[in-house]
Amino acid sequence: QVALVESGGGLVQAGGSLRLSCAPSGRTFSSYVMGWFRQAPGKEREFVGTISRSGGTTSYADSVKGRFIISRDNAKNTVNLQMNSLKPEDTAIYYCAARPRLFDSPSTNANDYAYWGQGTQVTVSS
Repeated sequence: QVALVESGGGLVQAGGSLRLSCAPSGRTFSSYVMGWFRQAPGKEREFVGTISRSGGTTSYADSVKGRFIISRDNAKNTVNLQMNSLKPEDTAIYYCAARPRLFDSPSTNANDYAYWGQGTQVTVSS
């Protein structure tokens, strides 16, 4: 089991930046492919980005490509989502997620992730 806790959400003006962090529990954090998803009011949960176990491979949704950066520090057991040039349409609850250890490939599909954090609210004002 992996317990995930997100932090770093808040209110920011359009064009600003926020950095979200996810702190998974457990001593084998490096064994998990990690992802970020978001859900806006009245909308389905959508993929934001994913990062491989080593951090060497990342993938992003087209809507955030070039603005968001995922990184991880396996020694510190953290995965981060740096969000730049934020837009009002980025407003959502952001979730950190982990794939089961059996799978080592990043995925854009929420159904491929077994462990989820409680979410952190990001609000971008215009």
